[in-house]
Amino acid sequence: MKKIAKTHTLADQAFSIIKESILTGELGPGEALPEEKYSKQLGISRTPFRDTLLRLASEGLIIQKTGSPAVVADFTKIKSLEYMELRHLVEVYNIEKIVHKIDDETLKTLEENLSRQYHAISRNDYSDFMTLDKEFHLTLIKLNDNEEMRALAEKVNTGISRAFLILSKTVPQSAKEAYEEHTAVLDTLKKHDHIQAKNKMIVHLSNVEKRFLNYYKDHTNTKEDE
Repeated sequence: MKKIAKTHTLADQAFSIIKESILTGELGPGEALPEEKYSKQLGISRTPFRDTLLRLASEGLIIQKTGSPAVVADFTKIKSLEYMELRHLVEVYNIEKIVHKIDDETLKTLEENLSRQYHAISRNDYSDFMTLDKEFHLTLIKLNDNEEMRALAEKVNTGISRAFLILSKTVPQSAKEAYEEHTAVLDTLKKHDHIQAKNKMIVHLSNVEKRFLNYYKDHTNTKEDE
């Protein structure tokens, strides 16, 4: 595992390093993250490392338990599908509610986000891609005036709803397809065509589910063959 540099906050760098280690499989599901070992390995004190653990837990990547080290989270097929279903319901409905609010500033924000997604994929930085993927969706969600809807949408768009994508190792294989699907959503938003925008979002979220299920099928078959 990398050691952190001194250009950004210690907690930020530690967070990025551990998240990348989880994404690449260097740290697997169920693996413990004892404070003394990893703070020393990263070259930081325990305080910023604890801040790092809190952020990782908020994204559903680790599980913290009182009196024992945090561990890398695992996921179940059923729980993952439940969160994907919620995302589908909320985000598709959200498009209809916010399409009239899409202005030049929002379009610019989304275009810049997609440009950064493309460059993240080009340099194989899938941790950064996942952050940008989340930001793309949340940019649309934050336009909704309904506070409860925003809260629910943000909940299902973060945490475990994205953690399983990282933990299932599907991101490197699916990032380019997801980027292209995001681009298709943006193209329809530029036209303020809420019907086509909803359709493109349906296609995108359905494909996210298909890619996950393909992983799960292959993963299950592999286990059975061992």
